[in-house]
Amino acid sequence: MKNYSAVILAAGKGTRMKSDLCKVLHAVAGRPMIAYVLESVLAAAAEKVILVVGHQADLVKQALQVPGVEFVVQEPQLGTGHAVGFAAPLLKNFHGDVLILCGDTPLIEPATLDNFHRFHRERSSRLTVMTTIVRDPRGYGRIVRDEAAAVVRIVEERDADDKIRAINEINTGIYLVDSALLFSLLEQVRPENAQGEYYLTDIVAEAVRERIPVAGFVLRDSEQVAGVNTRADLAAVSRIVWDRVRMELMLSGVTLLDPSAVYIDQGVQVGPDTVIHPCVTLAGATRIGRECVIEPGVIIRDCAVGDRVNILLGSRLTSAVIRDGASIGPMAHLRPEAQIGKNARIGNFVEVKKSVVGDGAKASHLTYLGDSTIGKNVNIGCGTITCNYDGRKKHRTIIHDECFIGSDVQFVAPVEIGEGSLIGAGSTITRDVPPRSLAVSRAKQKIYQLRKGQGPKTADEDRDV
Repeated sequence: MKNYSAVILAAGKGTRMKSDLCKVLHAVAGRPMIAYVLESVLAAAAEKVILVVGHQADLVKQALQVPGVEFVVQEPQLGTGHAVGFAAPLLKNFHGDVLILCGDTPLIEPATLDNFHRFHRERSSRLTVMTTIVRDPRGYGRIVRDEAAAVVRIVEERDADDKIRAINEINTGIYLVDSALLFSLLEQVRPENAQGEYYLTDIVAEAVRERIPVAGFVLRDSEQVAGVNTRADLAAVSRIVWDRVRMELMLSGVTLLDPSAVYIDQGVQVGPDTVIHPCVTLAGATRIGRECVIEPGVIIRDCAVGDRVNILLGSRLTSAVIRDGASIGPMAHLRPEAQIGKNARIGNFVEVKKSVVGDGAKASHLTYLGDSTIGKNVNIGCGTITCNYDGRKKHRTIIHDECFIGSDVQFVAPVEIGEGSLIGAGSTITRDVPPRSLAVSRAKQKIYQLRKGQGPKTADEDRDV
């Protein structure tokens, strides 16, 4: 077992985000940035994982309901050193190393954390800082080394002079510290800086003062420790995640006609030989099968899509199930709990909500199917709607197999249509229809003859049509 625990700092608001939402809950490629950090720490198999939360603590806890993860609330928020101190009660009986990292570095990888811990152990270090070298160090704390290249201080930019600001080696905010040493050093940290806060970085100077060597692990891939402080940072990090996802999918056999114009969240699954056009968004827990075609402007979130499904231009699908061979769109809207059967067709400007559409059924245009069960091989004519809401409650419409529904039909639920029945165009159906029946509900057609300069004259008789 790896004898270390992890403390993730996620208490700050993130004022530079200019947002009412705390920083760590802002989405990177569709997921809260803190979720990536937590995932990497768990994959690196830390013995105990503690999240220090503060601003909007309840929202953070709701977003990260992961078994075994413990939370502590930092209140008030007086700096990073102050935040780590709140983890002390949960680590009271822990004897090992403590990994400390920030919740706004979503690109950090488990392998990097493993290598960092190995470096720390191989040198029998009691305090190791992860650093990296960047071209533009503005905004970051600088690593100060002595003549022997040992780390002696970390200086925040706002407290640095011009000489220190010229240093390109920066602090990543990731540390490994012997647990006993960590809390001993934190007791000595004072808020003697421009912000009046307790800086975690000051434990380095305190360790040096006690003649405890501080090791510096230089991460060559500085992209992994890119912090998110502004909306521009958020967009930059999201692009990196999307690029990784797109590359993985293409290497697995998925065709992206214009990769840079497709947005696919991490965790979305797509089968081989599926073709995805530009301006498509695949989000959440979406799974796409093999040999599908997804046309431009499609948005799919939290859906299960079978094999050989065509999803046509401009359709929007949310929390729906689409089975093999179905065709959706163009401009269709599948709302939560829509289930579309094998080889079924949901055509242009059709909306389906909380309904089951059977195998081979068709609703080709301008239709609303809500709270309904549609059987196999049912044909739904243009302009048909299920009137599912009476102003107080929702009611179901059931249409059994092999029915033919004419155009412009209204089903006033609750209502059930028997197998093999035919519903005449323009009907308003308010009563159940037996199997293999014809149901027609419409007013008589009247014909009026018009004469020049006179009003209409009624024809000799009304005709049923």
